[in-house]
Amino acid sequence: MSLENRARKIANSLYDLGMIKTWYRDRSEGWILVSGLWSPFYIQLRALCSYPSVLREIGEAMSQLLSEEVPNVTRVLGIAMAGIPIAVATSLMSSIPAAFTRKSNEGGPTGKETKYGEHYFIEGELVDNDFLVLIDDVVTKFDTKMQAVSQVQQEINERRLTNVNCNDVAVVLDREQGASQTAKSHKVSLHSLIRFRSQALPWLAAKMSPLEWQVIDDYLEHPDKYQDPNLQQELKQEASKRNAS
Repeated sequence: MSLENRARKIANSLYDLGMIKTWYRDRSEGWILVSGLWSPFYIQLRALCSYPSVLREIGEAMSQLLSEEVPNVTRVLGIAMAGIPIAVATSLMSSIPAAFTRKSNEGGPTGKETKYGEHYFIEGELVDNDFLVLIDDVVTKFDTKMQAVSQVQQEINERRLTNVNCNDVAVVLDREQGASQTAKSHKVSLHSLIRFRSQALPWLAAKMSPLEWQVIDDYLEHPDKYQDPNLQQELKQEASKRNAS
């Protein structure tokens, strides 16, 4: 199966299972993102473990993505927490070894990240000459991905490893809101299984109502427009009408 056909099938499954959520269908008030912006849609892949067949399909697709775009990868590294099961699924489907990051522990007594016992910033084996690909579920602005890259680099330095590449990140879904440009500015390569606006939205058009589709498409082009509380209230009322009918 082609990678695009795999991606299309996965996008439809994620929408059907409610992991691609919209204000119109799932939550009339919408969502506030980590960035502080209001959004009419939300991608939540933390439930993937509850759907092993879909997780397997994602592992197969991510394996194919890496084979086509990063053939010299020697190890996949899941970004905690949502990226960990995806990295493990990718590893099982490709036989590429896996590791994963731990959640950042900033804000301790020293104001710096602290290790306890044998808890490393990275769990799993890393070796000299590794070519790492960091794995995660969704990317928006790329800020958290750069934090993970820095975390991995710190662990590489502490383990005194040499010639380790950690400048590639692969995600299941790219919201296409500036991540690729930010990655490029940091000299990091971003690999996306599904580009949300240019691929997933057209694939999902038949499943969404016209209003649902148009608002999400317009939001991705003009997110600032939708920070108006009055517009948010109008959209909430439209969703309420739909849910009441």
